[in-house]
Amino acid sequence: MRLGTLLQLGDLILLSGDLGSGKTTFVQGVAQGWGSLDPVSSPTFVIVNAYRRTDGQSLAHLDAYRLSSALEAEDLDLEALLERGPMLVEWPERIQAALPEEFLLISMRYQDEEARAMAFKPVGLRYSRLMQVFRAQVVGG
Repeated sequence: MRLGTLLQLGDLILLSGDLGSGKTTFVQGVAQGWGSLDPVSSPTFVIVNAYRRTDGQSLAHLDAYRLSSALEAEDLDLEALLERGPMLVEWPERIQAALPEEFLLISMRYQDEEARAMAFKPVGLRYSRLMQVFRAQVVGG
C-alpha cells in the first residue's frame, strides 16, 4: 500500500515471480494505496486492466503471461498507458524489449501460505529515489 502512495504518472513497476508468488495480491495493495476507485482483479485473460482515480489518472495492470513476444505488447500501446498513469506489469520478462529502459523490478517468491519474499531492484534515477523514500517509510531513517 505504501508504494502506491508514491507512484507518479509514467512510473513502471515490473513484477517477476512464479505462479502463486503474490503478484496480483501485491497489485491490490499498491492500487489501494494509489487511490484506486476500482477493485483489482487478475488481467490474465484480458491482458490489461485499468483502475481509475478521482484525478482522472489510470493505473494500468498488465499481465504478459499470455503474450508470446514484445511485438504483441507493442500492439497494446504501452506508451499511451504510461501517459495516463503508472503501470504494473506481471511476467515482464516475456515482453522486456517493449518496455522502457528505467523501472522498478520487484522479484517475488513464495515462501509459505502466509509469507512471500520480495527483492527490489531500481533501474534508473527516478526509481533509486523512489526506493530511498519507500525504504524510509517502511524501516525509518
